[in-house]
Amino acid sequence: MEQILEFLEQLRQNNNKFWFDAHRAEYLQAKNTFNEIAVRLIQGIRKFDPSIGPLTIQDCSFRINRDIRFSKDKSPYKTHFGLFVCPGGKKSGFSGYYFHVTPENGESQFEVPLLAAGDYICDPKVLRILREDIELGGDEFDSIVKSAGRRWYLDKSQSLKRVPQGFTAGGPNDEYLKLRNFCLMTVLDREFLTSPDLVDNLLKLFKKTKPFVAYVNRAIEYSREEE
Repeated sequence: MEQILEFLEQLRQNNNKFWFDAHRAEYLQAKNTFNEIAVRLIQGIRKFDPSIGPLTIQDCSFRINRDIRFSKDKSPYKTHFGLFVCPGGKKSGFSGYYFHVTPENGESQFEVPLLAAGDYICDPKVLRILREDIELGGDEFDSIVKSAGRRWYLDKSQSLKRVPQGFTAGGPNDEYLKLRNFCLMTVLDREFLTSPDLVDNLLKLFKKTKPFVAYVNRAIEYSREEE
């Protein structure tokens, strides 16, 4: 993992095609090391969540090239490696488990190494179903969130300021009803990433979020049945 982090730090400082082409061998070495970790993660997640089904690296990983067509930032390469493990793969629209590797000290919440579980960008139909489930389910959702443990926290960066129209404000689930991203997150440090037990530690954390992921995927499945 040290080699991966060192390469990504160098890329962050030299994000241009000339440098990347000159260091393609280091990129391929870093990518292969990440893929070895990714294979073990996919296999390990399937053991506690068989709903993900058969998946390949290509189903779950992302290109390092950035889509700069509509971005003010014209840097050609991402400065992270990512893996998203979910039923049907990264393009399926289902909730799942995300591993984000990048050097520390980034400027935004996604420029630090982290794990995420759930659905970062919920379809409006899924949001409605999730909110209905939360409102009608008493403390079920609260219990699921807390069962993941204190290390995990809900992403509230896009939350509404008020409980959305059609739902009753003033109850214990107000903060949950305001959510727009149903995503648990936890930030990692370099010591965690470079541990010889990295994969086992990642799987232990992800396993705690299985009930949360299943809760979100239930809403996604129901939204598709409605269609």
